[in-house]
Amino acid sequence: MNAAPIPTQRPRDAKLLVVEANGALHHAARQHLADFLHAGDLLVANDAATLPASLAGIHLRSGLPIEVRLASRHSLAADDVHEFVAVVFGAGDYRTPTEQRALPPQLRQGDTLALGPLRAHVLHTLDHPRLVALRFEATPDAIRAGIARHGTPVQYAHLPEPLKLWEVWTCVAAQPVAFEPPSAGFVLDWRLLHTLRERGVAFATLTHAAGLSSTGDSALDARLPFDEPYHLPATTVAAIQHAHARRGRIVALGTTVTRALEHAASRGLRAGGGVADQRIGANTRLQVVDAIVSGTHEPGTSHRELLRAFASDAVLSRADAELVARGYLTHEFGDSVMIAA
Repeated sequence: MNAAPIPTQRPRDAKLLVVEANGALHHAARQHLADFLHAGDLLVANDAATLPASLAGIHLRSGLPIEVRLASRHSLAADDVHEFVAVVFGAGDYRTPTEQRALPPQLRQGDTLALGPLRAHVLHTLDHPRLVALRFEATPDAIRAGIARHGTPVQYAHLPEPLKLWEVWTCVAAQPVAFEPPSAGFVLDWRLLHTLRERGVAFATLTHAAGLSSTGDSALDARLPFDEPYHLPATTVAAIQHAHARRGRIVALGTTVTRALEHAASRGLRAGGGVADQRIGANTRLQVVDAIVSGTHEPGTSHRELLRAFASDAVLSRADAELVARGYLTHEFGDSVMIAA
């Protein structure tokens, strides 16, 4: 599949492949997503706004340029912004494919990274030359302001022009905690939400700190997704219970929503915060999510692995063949699939 090269969230010609629970496949215009949801269903979206999580800077001990991509944090607490897990690249920027990016200078515990107005110290390395835990030395307000002013959205080489921050925020974006956009939510607009309401399909949100989709290194990509904090509102728990009472389906808008809901379900589906640290794949027994709306993901990626919880490999292989044959676009601004378990 080819990557969508233009950052348009809702192109008029966006496509949707629907995979039914019995394995049947249907093609549709993505703007007709509501036609495949039923009265009593609940669509759950991730309302996290996207941080400008790519920070250019200097590794002070060597004097060499680096790029730091923030990738994970302990919690969603507003003041919990001192410590992050980060992926570090050497010289260059998004125009070079991540798999071709240079390694950073050798990173050691205690190294200082100058990142625009901010200073961060390497707390320790995480068994990979690119992966570190780091700590910003400033007040929470100064850290947030420094990231906002100096950072740029994490970006990959398939998009030729620099991303603007508003291009990676969904229409329900709220707390800025995602490291990459929860891009399945790009299908949302007010017309769709109005149509869902008219048809008796409920809508709810949760907040999940969506992490990096790729690092360019196969060994490091094998660790994805990293641990990701989330918050599940009491109103969303109540909406899930109401949908169950009406025999409706829980439809997750994206892999991050699926991961958060399934982690919360493993703890009794209570409102509040948590950290999704599990892997979802072919051997996962889904407890709460009945269907997923997602981007098109290439085999071998962590996002594509999660889809194996919804459909067999044989069905997904047929779906992949259809996506290629019909020219579906992949990556964050690409086309979509809906898969029922």
